Amino acid sequence: MDHYDSNGFRSNVGIILTRDDANLLLGGRAGQAGWQFPQGGIQIDETPLEAMYRELAEEIGLGKDDVEVLGETTGWLHYRLPERFIRRDSKPLCVGQKQRWFLLKLLGSDNKLHFDNTDLPEFDRWRWVDYWQPVKEVIYFKRQVYVTALEELAPLLFSENAPPQPRWWPDDWLTEPERAPD
Repeated sequence: MDHYDSNGFRSNVGIILTRDDANLLLGGRAGQAGWQFPQGGIQIDETPLEAMYRELAEEIGLGKDDVEVLGETTGWLHYRLPERFIRRDSKPLCVGQKQRWFLLKLLGSDNKLHFDNTDLPEFDRWRWVDYWQPVKEVIYFKRQVYVTALEELAPLLFSENAPPQPRWWPDDWLTEPERAPD
């Protein structure tokens, strides 16, 4: 069973997988048009690191020996679900997610990726994209978390600063971290 905090936020890990060219892996949601990073709930009595490795195996078929952990976000990032996505009849009530994000580097070839590790795969396709492209591709209510995680983790991947934000980047997107209490 997944862990929920007292405010109704589901504890979750996110995985940003990169390779030598600093492109990032995006997974296409199974049976849907959407794209996102691998992510998943933290089970009760599981650490974020343990959950990350479990989700890595379940969602994209990689093990500990297939990746190098470059780092993780400090503290929790969170997003609140829009009202229409909240299932009021579910217990426990989930109003959003609080997440720890991990930056991983793929060791070796991407031919190790596979998405048929569970009865209900999260993804049915994948692609490598430029550093900021996931912000454009993810569903709107997760965008700020993606911005914050990518900004915070960029120094671990790039010797200078993160790549410049692309021309399509709206001026009004926030860049201040959204943090959730521990």
